[in-house]
Amino acid sequence: DIARHFPTAIVSGRCLDKLFSFVRLAELYYAGSHGMDIKGPTNRRSTKKGNNDGVLLQPANEFLPMINEVYKILVQKTKCVPGAMVENNKFCLSVHFRCVDEKSWAPLAEQVSLVLNEYPKLKLTQGRKVLEIRPTIKWDKGRALEFLLESLGFANSNNVFPIYIGDDRTDEDAFKVLSNRGQGSGILVSKIPKETNASFTLQDPSEVGEFLRHLVDWERTSSRSHKL
Repeated sequence: DIARHFPTAIVSGRCLDKLFSFVRLAELYYAGSHGMDIKGPTNRRSTKKGNNDGVLLQPANEFLPMINEVYKILVQKTKCVPGAMVENNKFCLSVHFRCVDEKSWAPLAEQVSLVLNEYPKLKLTQGRKVLEIRPTIKWDKGRALEFLLESLGFANSNNVFPIYIGDDRTDEDAFKVLSNRGQGSGILVSKIPKETNASFTLQDPSEVGEFLRHLVDWERTSSRSHKL
């Protein structure tokens, strides 16, 4: 319902195809692979897997062969670690260790690091029980947010208030962009107090849903008052 009232984008570390398969709303903007695969609203008949309709930006295209190569290597290298899962998110890779015994976390991270030593154009970062592998280009969720605002014509608009909601370390780049702009708010979703660039916090997805419902109600009320 929020997308009917406000331009809406979903920014995620997952690949664009998986992201759309979860949400399946053609009217949204999607930024997969930590913002390295950005797609605008499309005709519903054009949202099949692999369709490039609506693609706005893919700044890491040249890295695809390398990422696919590293993916195959990591799948083989992590087979001996129970619970480890390597996910190919097209322009980045994720090595999940949520289901791995805690004693194996450090050896797993070392194994991944050893592989990446042979690929200096890829970098390793850590999220919530996940190791993220991305190209070394200067691109992140914050850059993706800036690109989306510019694409929507909102980059220099004084009457637009962007809101970015996220629960991952990688969302901090987007929070920082809004903080530096002095216009808009980042909202961290976390039950645990932590250092953040966000302006506000919500505890869990249910509070996010409640916040978005209030936002829609406010817009409806505001629209009706302007018509009177």
